[in-house]
Order: sequence, then C-alpha cells, then structure tokens
Amino acid sequence: MKRFARILLRTLLVLFVLINIISAFHAYKFTHFYERNEISNKTDAQKNGWDKTKEILFGINFAKKQNNAPDSAFRSVQLTTSDSMKLAAWYVPADSAKGTVILFHGHGGNRSDVLAEADGFHKMGYHTLLVDFRAHGESQGNTCTIGVEEAADVKAAYDYITARQEKNVILWGISLGGATVARAISEYGLKPARVILEMPFGSLMDAVEGRLVIMGLPRQPLATLLTFWGGLEHGFWAFKHKPYEYAKKITMPVLLQWGQNDPRVSRREIDAIYGNITAPKQLMVYANSGHESLCKKEGDKWMTTVNTFLNQ
Repeated sequence: MKRFARILLRTLLVLFVLINIISAFHAYKFTHFYERNEISNKTDAQKNGWDKTKEILFGINFAKKQNNAPDSAFRSVQLTTSDSMKLAAWYVPADSAKGTVILFHGHGGNRSDVLAEADGFHKMGYHTLLVDFRAHGESQGNTCTIGVEEAADVKAAYDYITARQEKNVILWGISLGGATVARAISEYGLKPARVILEMPFGSLMDAVEGRLVIMGLPRQPLATLLTFWGGLEHGFWAFKHKPYEYAKKITMPVLLQWGQNDPRVSRREIDAIYGNITAPKQLMVYANSGHESLCKKEGDKWMTTVNTFLNQ
C-alpha cells in the first residue's frame, strides 16, 4: 500500500511538473509575435507528426499581421513610448474638425483591422489616429503583455495628439484595445473627452478563459496556470490585471459596447466593467454580433449609436 502511494505521488508530481512546463511554453507563445521571415512557413499539409506534436506541447509561433493602408489620404507617424518602444501609426485627417479619435486594435491584430471604424468616424467629422500596439503590425518589439505595458502605447498616442493642440480627443478600443484604454486612463490619469470601449475583457484571467473556451479546452486549471506563467515571464502579477477595476477611475462619459453572441467576453465581464463606471455611461448590446467588429457586422446601428453618443 505504501509503495502504491509513493508511485501515485510521484506520478502526480511528474504530471504537475509537465503541465506547468507546457503551460509556461504556451503562455510565452501567446504573448509573442514575430516577423514572417522568423517563423516556419509550412502549411498544415506540410507539417509532419513531430511538427504537430511540438505545437500541442509547446505552442505555435505567431506572425505579426501585415497592414493594408487606408484608401483615403493619410500620414505615417512614428510614436515613442516612455519605455522607448517605437510604434507605427497612421494619422488620417477629416474635412471638418469636430475632434480626434485614437483607435486601438485587438490581440494579434493591427491598425488595418480598425479601418472600418476609422472611416465611420471620418464620416462623423473626426480626424483619426490608428496605432499598432507594440509587437503588432509594424511596431517595434515581439512581446505583448495583454494590456499591461501596452498602456504606455495608449499614453504615447494620446500625448502625441494633445501636443498638437487638438481638442475633443476620443479614445476608442476593441477587445485588448478597450481593456488597455481603461488601464491607461487608470494608470496615467489621461483625460480624453469621451471613451468608447468595445468588448473589453474583465480581467486577464477572464481573457485566458475566453480563449480556452473557443479552443474547446477546459477552463481550469489551465487558465490559472497560463495566467500565472504569463505574468511571471513578463515580471508582473497577472491576477491583478483587471480592467473592471480600472473602470472605477474613468471620469469621462463612456460608451460600452458588446456583441450578445460573443464567445470570448461574457456578459458577466461587461456588467462588472459597466457597474464600476461612475461617470455618465451607456451600454449597447448588439444582438447579431459576436467577438468581432460591431461596425462591420451591424454598421447602421453602430453609426447611429456612436454618433449619438459623441453628440450628447
């Protein structure tokens, strides 16, 4: 009986160590993006059994998504953050000057992903600044901290626009972008005129759970392990990264938007963020949308809702 107990204990210990090693590798891969020439270009059909086994055990190397330039006239801008990261951005002027909207994309995306929203803001009469987060698009770096250090990217863009003496500055972000905008306001005391957050995650743990759900994997204990290792690898306590807490420091009017069919961000997370906002606020739910561009999916509703909010 004692021998069986020792074997069982050793087996459990080995499994615990293996699960942590695998989780550490996956957390690392999830928070890193590479230039296309730095990763394998094998298609799924070209991958052998060992290639696929390595991906399961150690994760996949993700390439930075390539940008497609706007159709309208724009100016390329390089921003420098407080920690010396070089960020790529587009400044797109509008015919009129109601204000400037700074747009931030989601995890694994780039500024091209928010061109539809930028076009919508132009039609409303706003200049726009579209920014590639660090480690995304054409910006410097390979490491993404899911909104922690990226808050400095938001501040750099905000400082650039305010230094130009532009008035009525609006911060807009989707998914990771929305969560990072909330953190930047909380961390740096930014004072935009208004804020639009679309489907921001409630906490980093929630974001990890949402990703596991769409991958068809169990939430726990994987979410806890991935969150722990992701933070440890980047030098911060990941369990404190909570946009629903950052929302308490937002003092300007907020439009919070969410797709009812969102498989990644739950209504519970949205309600937690909304409940902590003490400033004037509005929640808009899109019945036919998931975790995607609400502007592209339900364009008329998006245009009406956003335009009304900006003119209140």
